[in-house]
Amino acid sequence: MSESQQRNVASPDGKLGVLLVGLGAVATTYVAGVENVRRGLGKPIGSLMELSTIRLGKRTEQRSHRIRELVPLAQLDKIVFGAWDPIPDDAYQSAQIAGVLGNEHIEPIADFLKALKPMPAVFDQAYVKRLSGTNVKKGTNKRDLAEQLREDMRSFKKEHGCDRLVVIWCASTEVFIKAGPAHESVAAFEKAMEENDAAIAPSMLYAWAAIMEGVPFANGAPNLCVDALALQELAAANNVPIAGKDFKTGQTMVKTVFAPMFKARMLGLAGWYSTNILGNRDGEVLDDPESFKTKEESKLGVLEHILQPSVYPELYGAIYHKVRINYYPPRGDNKEGWDNIDFFGWLGYPMRIKIDFLCRDSILAAPLVHDLTLLMDLAQRAGLSGIQEWLSFYFKSPMAAPNLTAENDLFIQQTKLKNTLRWLMGEDQITHLGVECYEYDKA
Repeated sequence: MSESQQRNVASPDGKLGVLLVGLGAVATTYVAGVENVRRGLGKPIGSLMELSTIRLGKRTEQRSHRIRELVPLAQLDKIVFGAWDPIPDDAYQSAQIAGVLGNEHIEPIADFLKALKPMPAVFDQAYVKRLSGTNVKKGTNKRDLAEQLREDMRSFKKEHGCDRLVVIWCASTEVFIKAGPAHESVAAFEKAMEENDAAIAPSMLYAWAAIMEGVPFANGAPNLCVDALALQELAAANNVPIAGKDFKTGQTMVKTVFAPMFKARMLGLAGWYSTNILGNRDGEVLDDPESFKTKEESKLGVLEHILQPSVYPELYGAIYHKVRINYYPPRGDNKEGWDNIDFFGWLGYPMRIKIDFLCRDSILAAPLVHDLTLLMDLAQRAGLSGIQEWLSFYFKSPMAAPNLTAENDLFIQQTKLKNTLRWLMGEDQITHLGVECYEYDKA
């Protein structure tokens, strides 16, 4: 056993309420998946918290456990779901429309899905121009709308007998918003809410409401949201964990694997062209140039952060990086990502890699939502507040403290994640040094 001291982590006893902003393809795939697993009708493939192991101590000790066996996580049968959505369809109708899951995973749990009806959402078409809905809150100003969300959280918690809540943004990408004066302090932010300032998007209202209620909030879209300094300040003051942004599912996941390979081998990169075709609600939203701009910013930053062109200008100082997303309704949720990578090696000789990634976006996203649900709840019970950088593994554009550059290398992110879990449980960090396994001349 380690000499490190285990952090005080409250027990996950009682019910955990999971409130999802958006009840579309990602959210319904997640909740239907959990219910299928609970009934023994499927397996939680893709979830580290359910399937991954974690090594403890030296390799020679052969101490390896499932993460769930080491860390006190909420049990699946203690999770209760709620949601907001501007479209009034229940989870059964929404899952059918999304077309991600087959009837074999929908019909056996139809009773469960039909019972999940979305609460009226805070929604403004000015921020998501390709969507509309009738299940929408009305209020005197944005502060009033946010207060209604707080009341929703309190009512849901009481009605379902929940001991704790977590809020996860699974809704669409909003139009691009730059951080400005309204986001710089809590006072400025709340004044802007009262004045209906356009700088305060709906996602920020959900985040503000959750933080004010002491509820962890994770942002699964590339919206500015909890990147706003005001919300970070509020989260730290209220001892609430926040995390984001933009679930790392398809093409960007590939980039966070291949880019570290180039850097590890000191191979140069001339250009990286990425294009996607997808349908579903996500593709329709991203067909709007202003929403695409928000997504583009999230996807473009990954290579620069990993490859450090200022440190290696001869290898990465002139990368041509292009990202395209094309709405193609026949493909539905089965997104296809094409990558053309032009790189170079010894003496500058050029080489290429081409990737055709035919993925199911919501199938990749659902286990991320599940892990984040469990880990944000864990963070709250462990007294971890503010930005949870150790959860960067799950995000395209991970948050970090203002004086830090976020880590984007998938494998470093995984090490950070597992070492944080070891630290919480009083176990030694794994460095992979391994010198203790060999004999050296000590003279």
